[in-house]
Amino acid sequence: MMHLSRRTELLAAGAATVTVVLWASAFVSIRSAGSSYSPGALALGRLLSGVLALVAICLVRREGLPLRSAWRGIAISGVLWFGFYMVVLNWGEQQVDAGTAALVVNIGPLLIALLGARLLGDAMPPRLLAGMAVSFAGAVTVGLSMSGEGGASVLGVVLCLLAAVAYAGGVVAQKPALGSASALQVTTYGCLVGAVCCLPFAGQLVSEAADAPVSATLNMVYLGVFPTALAFTTWAYALARTTASRMGATTYAVPALVVLMSWLALGEVPGLFTLAGGALCLAGVAVSRSRTLQAAAPVAVPEAQPERASDSA
Repeated sequence: MMHLSRRTELLAAGAATVTVVLWASAFVSIRSAGSSYSPGALALGRLLSGVLALVAICLVRREGLPLRSAWRGIAISGVLWFGFYMVVLNWGEQQVDAGTAALVVNIGPLLIALLGARLLGDAMPPRLLAGMAVSFAGAVTVGLSMSGEGGASVLGVVLCLLAAVAYAGGVVAQKPALGSASALQVTTYGCLVGAVCCLPFAGQLVSEAADAPVSATLNMVYLGVFPTALAFTTWAYALARTTASRMGATTYAVPALVVLMSWLALGEVPGLFTLAGGALCLAGVAVSRSRTLQAAAPVAVPEAQPERASDSA
């Protein structure tokens, strides 16, 4: 066990920032592609695009198969997070307005904290809890401020709730796998597992792709290459260097960024209530990731694995 160096901390923070920005951009792309693709087809197209990009990177880097000890976590996260989560989230966002979806899905970081404390032994320092409370209040504010234009169905709320549970379960399952596999390996094979789970939607994807406008298909490919292949890899890199609870709290910045991106890309001018909620989200993330003398406790960094035939070269 050794302390994180300042350089490693900065790299992990940068990776988390890339993840949050790209995941926020996914909401804009899903809105565009979702008008032409059904939930399952969109999830499969996104995952296949992600797999192609990740496999290409693995071949260039000569990345081998993960160790056997990592496969359980990879498989569980692949089924829950890459597969089930993406389908039910796409479906849920067709049933409820954006504000309700954001509000329900944002219980995910709270579930990650609870599961991480229970299953992984993650610490729950007061600053983390306080930051999560502030961010959740911001997410509620953003959700309420954006909930006036669409209707909310019971089915949609249940689907978003299932997405939040799957997200939390996938993160907690992924964390142990990163102790014996690289971030790229965990992301690549998790994405592949998710794509296999979504293969029943292949017929829909083929038929809908034939009629979809080019812009919708490009948005689907973007979702696969950037918010999936790149962002999930940077997420895994950062997760390997901190706790699941702290990484979950970081994602509370997503609603604030979605508001900003919708403003810039779609011309949706946010109201003062929405801006206040976004500011609360960012403030909570800042509090949760701030450090005190006790919060700066040693964090284990996975030691370099000896080269094996099945490991990356």
